[in-house]
Parts: sequence; structure tokens; C-alpha cells
Amino acid sequence: MSTEQTSRDSVELCLEAIEAHEDKINSLITVTADEARRQADLADKATADGRWLGLLHGVPMAIKDNIETAGVRTTSGSKFFSDHVPNQNAAVVDRLLNAGAIMVGKATMHELAFGIRSNNTVSPPCRNPWNTDRIPGGSSGGSGASVAAGMCIGSLGSDTGGSVRLPASINGISGLRPTHGWVPNHASTPVSPSFDTIGPMARSVADVARIFAVIAGFDYRDPLSREQPLVNFLPSLNDGIKGIRIGLPENFYLENLHPEIEKAFETAAKYLETLGAELVEIDVPGAEEAQHWATVCIFSDACAFHYDRLKQQPEKFSKGVYERMTTGFSYTNIDYANAIRAREVWKQTLFKVFNSVDIILSPTLPTLVPPVEEDKSLLQATKDATRNTYAGALGQIPGLSIPCGFTSDGLPIGLQLEAAWWNDPLLLRAGHTFQRETDWHLKTPKI
Repeated sequence: MSTEQTSRDSVELCLEAIEAHEDKINSLITVTADEARRQADLADKATADGRWLGLLHGVPMAIKDNIETAGVRTTSGSKFFSDHVPNQNAAVVDRLLNAGAIMVGKATMHELAFGIRSNNTVSPPCRNPWNTDRIPGGSSGGSGASVAAGMCIGSLGSDTGGSVRLPASINGISGLRPTHGWVPNHASTPVSPSFDTIGPMARSVADVARIFAVIAGFDYRDPLSREQPLVNFLPSLNDGIKGIRIGLPENFYLENLHPEIEKAFETAAKYLETLGAELVEIDVPGAEEAQHWATVCIFSDACAFHYDRLKQQPEKFSKGVYERMTTGFSYTNIDYANAIRAREVWKQTLFKVFNSVDIILSPTLPTLVPPVEEDKSLLQATKDATRNTYAGALGQIPGLSIPCGFTSDGLPIGLQLEAAWWNDPLLLRAGHTFQRETDWHLKTPKI
């Protein structure tokens, strides 16, 4: 937000964008215009009184609709929760509001956070603001599209196997999946608790970093929350990346890329090298199997959480989500145990990889952005899209997606940076360094 703008000005610009484009984009399930204006006026009064509300003073934000907001409907994109009005805020929402953020609405999503298209049974399908015939990604598609369309400055999504990083890539913005356990998942509808991670999204990495600094930290109400200290890393964003070792995987991640995505990726990698990074070719053994083992865990956990709903009220699910989710019933307890053992091995593999490099680099989405109407089933479409994102989720490491170009059809391309556990600030520094010298993240769609 410009320092010359008042909070009310910033909120009004976002609300004007919502009024102008929401009927075409469908990125918000609920708009909280009156409360946003009230909070903006309070923020401006605080400014006039010489008070600073925090890192997000007056910043308009959208919150994914599986994250609870007191007094504001939280549907998770599902008929099961279409009338759910929580009486509490999720921990992350309280932290945003306490830091001065202003909620302009609840972002739409794929039903129950279980798909790549951001279709659900509560609101119309979300569309990509760069081309409304293309998907916005999922499951946090509304969180990504609302930022790209200027309806908010930042947003929160949730990432189980790519649901922050993929919409960030597809909408041409920046998005962080934090190290699992650093941001509490309290009061958010789960898919798979040991994978689910609430993450910040914004046009610039600098804004993503500020939001992350606000929402990170232990909360006892999330049993998987970790007490990991977060030092004030924001001043280090400008320290550059000289000497940072960036790994280019020789196996899996860079295979079968669309030629235009491959070219943009190679250009971005070479540019990081000119900024001082050292490019290192690496082997990541087992990457080919990571998506399979992650799928076993995620689908089994989803079936466990929704067991009664799947068995007793299947008609309330959309056909695509029901078919995709119930494949989880085909996995046995032996399959699940084997997947947990595979995760342990995978984490050891990543530990060794990060002894030789600081960052693993890959395209976030290896394919072109899919059309809204596609022949593929939701199961296959999501499997294809998450090819490079499930592995990091299985390892519980942080991942950042930043814009690095466009395909010839005018859709954004995302660059994925992954690091070892608790090295989120390193990713943000690298992404910010890239964005200080490039302008991909400043491009806006002509809706």
C-alpha cells in the first residue's frame, strides 16, 4: 500500500475492483465491505493519533473460506458448511487483525480444499483474471485471483499439496507454503493435518514476507504447531543471494516440461546466477515416488475426516470431489504405514540434498494453465498439476512460488524455490532479490 494513501483509500480501491470484476472472476464467496470501511476509518484515526497498528496497518486482505472468521460465514466451499458462521477467529485471523490488517472478504476455493479448479457447491466457479476461460488454480484459487485482480493487497490460502503455490503461479503472484508447523492451522477445515499449511499470498515477496512474519508462531490449539523461534528477518530481505547454492534437479522435476515453461525456467535460473547465486546440478533420489506416497496420506486423511459425510450424505458432494476423495478408501492400513515410512526416508533424502545446496529450483506448474472446461477428470487434472509440489509437501519443507514470465497464450509462469525446514526467510530473501531486478510480479491482467 502506498504511504500516500489512507487506509480508507486503499480499501475503496479494492472494493471498486470487487464491484467491477467480481461478476466475471467469482473470487470471493463473501464480501465484507461495511466492516472493511469501518476498520479502515479506525486505522486512519490511529494514524492521525500517531499510533501504528502493526506490520499490516491498513492492508486489505482476503481470507480463504476454510479459515474461520468470527461472525462471517465460513463455508469451505461445501454444502455441509454453507450456513456455518463461526463464533471464533482462527489464530491466523486474530494475528492479522491485531497487526492492523483489514478483511475485505472470504476467498472462494475448491470444494473442501480438494482440487485444482476452485469449483465448489456454494458459489459460481472461480475464473482466472488473465483469461476467464482458464482455471485460477486450486484449492486457493480465490485467494490468488483476488490479489491478481486488485481486490486485495494480500490473502491467506492453505496448501496441502500445492494449493498456495499453484494458484500463485497461475495468477502471476507470489505465494509461500511455510515450513509445516510454523503457522498454526487452528480453526481451519483440514484435508490432511500433517500436510495442511496456511500460507500468505501477495503480488510481491516483500508483502508475503510481512504477512508471514505476522502469522508465524506457536499456538497450543493446533496439535501440530511447533515452537520454532522466528527472528526479525525482514531487514535481511535486501541482503542479496551472493554465494547461495541453487540446485537444478537432474531427475523428475525438470522432465516433460512444456517448452515455453522450460525456456522461462532456464532464463530465470541464469538470472539468479547473475545475481550471485551458484547453480549446482543435483540428483534427488526418490522424487519420482514422492507424489504417490503423498497421495496415499492425503487421500486417506481426507476420507478419515469426512468419513461420516462420505458414507451418509454422498449427495452433498460434487461428483468430481466425491469420486476423487473416495479413491482414498482403496488404500489399506498397510499402504498408509508404508507411506509414513516412505516419508521418513524422503525427509532424510532432502536432508542430504540440503547439505549440498540451499535451494531446490523448479517450475511450479510444469504444464500450461488448464482450461475451465477440460476432458480430464478432477483426479487426473490435479495429479498433473501437482507433479512438482507434492514432493515438498511430503517432506514438510517450505516452498515459494514467484512469477518468472508468461506463455505465448498470455498466462503467467511460476518459479518454485524450496529450502530446508525453517529456512523460509532464505526463500523470501531469494524471491525478493529476484523481484528487485525483474517486473513479472508487477504485471496486472486486463480483465
